[in-house]
Amino acid sequence: MAERDGPILVEGPVEVTTAEGRVVASERFVVAICTCRRSRIHPWCDTSHRRRKPAEAGEEGEDTAS
Repeated sequence: MAERDGPILVEGPVEVTTAEGRVVASERFVVAICTCRRSRIHPWCDTSHRRRKPAEAGEEGEDTAS
C-alpha cells in the first residue's frame, strides 16, 4: 500500500518512464519511487516528503537552512 506523499518501494533493478517520456534506470535491489514530486532526483525519492512546511518565525526546531 502506498501512502499519500510517501514513496513506493519496488524491488529492483527497475526502469521507469517519466511523464516526459524519459526512461531512467536503477540497478539497486530496492528502489524508492517518489509520489509527491518534491524530490530533487525525481522519479527517485530523496525523502523530501518528510520536510515540514515553513515554520512560523520563532518556532522551536525551525529549519532555517536553505
